[in-house]
Amino acid sequence: MSVLLTLLRRDLSQLLRGGRRGGASLPVLFFLAVAMLYPFAVGPDAPLLSKTGGGMLWVAALLAAVLPLDRLIEPDLELGMFDQWAMRGISEELVVAVRMLAHWLSFGPPLMLAVLPASALVGIDGKTLRLVELGLLAGTPGLAALGVLIASITATLRGGAALGGMLLIPLAVPLLVFGAGSLATGGEAGLALCGAVSLVYLALTPFAAGAAIRAGRG
Repeated sequence: MSVLLTLLRRDLSQLLRGGRRGGASLPVLFFLAVAMLYPFAVGPDAPLLSKTGGGMLWVAALLAAVLPLDRLIEPDLELGMFDQWAMRGISEELVVAVRMLAHWLSFGPPLMLAVLPASALVGIDGKTLRLVELGLLAGTPGLAALGVLIASITATLRGGAALGGMLLIPLAVPLLVFGAGSLATGGEAGLALCGAVSLVYLALTPFAAGAAIRAGRG
């Protein structure tokens, strides 16, 4: 347990600070920037903004998830940290599982908080705001898992960040479809399916990402 807590504290410190690669505030600022620009693109039509604003927030959240990819795995590979952990008997799967949790903590809750001012900018009502928040609660763990998985696959490739974004967006489409789809139906089925997709990604990522890291180190 002490190993897990040590890894989690280290990962959170690295992800929140970010250094030259940008900290946890970068996705949130991008998300808010999209929310601010959207009314200018659509125009001052309040009913249209209210109808489409929730879906736009989901798209903005998905695009914001692309930004941290280059600092999830690549820095530790460059420093040889995975080799050191392997020598101490800490598996790549365990490191990845902790990294997923740290990435979600640095990305998911701040994004959900940013939805509150963003909802005022696009004029969505309280019911839609509730569905967006619940959808992000169900979907952001899956986005975090996908981010770590794709960062593991592309960490050793030239132009990995750009390639990672191209890979993440299509893989995250089910989360977007079910999460944003719940806004149209007003029901809980979309939220449940969004959560189910997230659970699948959470279950698969440690093993797939661990294998990709070992292949990259070899």
